Amino acid sequence: MNAALPCLLAINGGSSSIKFALFESGGALDRILVGAIEGIGQTEAKFTVQGTAPNENFSRSLAAPDYAAAGDLLMDWLQPRIDHGTLTGIGHRVVHGGPKYWEPTRITPAVLAELSRIISFDPAHLPDEISLATAFHRRYPSLPQIACFDTAFHHDLPRVAQILPIPRRYETQGMRRYGFHGLSYAFLLQELERVAGKPAAAGRVILAHLGNGASMAAVRNRHCVDTSMAFTTAAGLVMGTRMGDVDPGIVSFLEEREHMAPARFNQMANHESGLLGISETSSDMRDLLAREKSDERAAEAVAVFCYQAKKWIGAYAAVLGGLDTLVFAGGIGENAPPVRSRICEQLGFLGIELEASRNAATAAVISTPTSRTTVRVIHTDEERMIARSVRRVLADECPQVGFGPIYPLDHSV
Repeated sequence: MNAALPCLLAINGGSSSIKFALFESGGALDRILVGAIEGIGQTEAKFTVQGTAPNENFSRSLAAPDYAAAGDLLMDWLQPRIDHGTLTGIGHRVVHGGPKYWEPTRITPAVLAELSRIISFDPAHLPDEISLATAFHRRYPSLPQIACFDTAFHHDLPRVAQILPIPRRYETQGMRRYGFHGLSYAFLLQELERVAGKPAAAGRVILAHLGNGASMAAVRNRHCVDTSMAFTTAAGLVMGTRMGDVDPGIVSFLEEREHMAPARFNQMANHESGLLGISETSSDMRDLLAREKSDERAAEAVAVFCYQAKKWIGAYAAVLGGLDTLVFAGGIGENAPPVRSRICEQLGFLGIELEASRNAATAAVISTPTSRTTVRVIHTDEERMIARSVRRVLADECPQVGFGPIYPLDHSV
């Protein structure tokens, strides 16, 4: 890596992983390296890096018992590789900003205090994200750090889509549909415009981010009009370990039959359900596809996932008044042709016709030339979207030099 290049660091923390990427801060935001620490909290984690220099390509096992340990490992590895004068800023993906934060925001003690106050909005992500941002402040106290919120893309949802059908008094406490995967959706819409032109991006578009976490967004005239996740990331489609939308009566039923406390139900709903709960073996779509011919439970898990996705596409086509473009993205959306095929089966009435050979090859366009709806596969890049957001914030703060003033933050946050 060329240590003389000004660069931006993008941090994408998940429930058991930290993905990161380093970009040159100028021009096209050329990627210098990308990596991840995966399996945090498990017996053995994996640290992987792919860089432009030969000595920055490796994969090794290590111990990362918690997020704090993983953050220390990452910073220790980065420290000797980055000249302090060249790292211009750090961007963090933050899943939930509550009602107060949605636009990319400079991280200050006040911002971290507000995020700490709303941890109950997203107890699965916010504690670790706050911890990671604090750790980076301590290691790089003079560097600007920017929180990039996953809810930003959906902030201006129509009221009819925002309102949850619960007593109105809870709306004053911040309970509404927020939507997530926003960094991915913002990138996908920009990429759609780049590869297909402005009219395509301004048309009736369904963006399907299908991975271990899965959601969809209905977009018209470049604005999100509905999205499947709601107040939390547990709502909507069936996911790897999350149940998605279910009958709320299950809560009282399990409380009565099994004396299940709310915390135990939350654990089940987020970590033991979805593909894992149905198959009883794996939350990984690759495993389930490999096993479906010999394991009825695996086959049913795949079938439920595809069936639910098909239903959401139909619903959002109704919301949009038709459909011009369907985009598949995410780990499953980008890499599982059989899943894409099964989701699109029987959607001919929406003008969707897949070309089998193009789908099998994961071509950029997998629909037939005569398909009224164009079906695309676009590789999403949340880290690049974070870097773009960081550069924009810093440029807005100090346009004459392109980046904002650097000041130390209170280490006590």
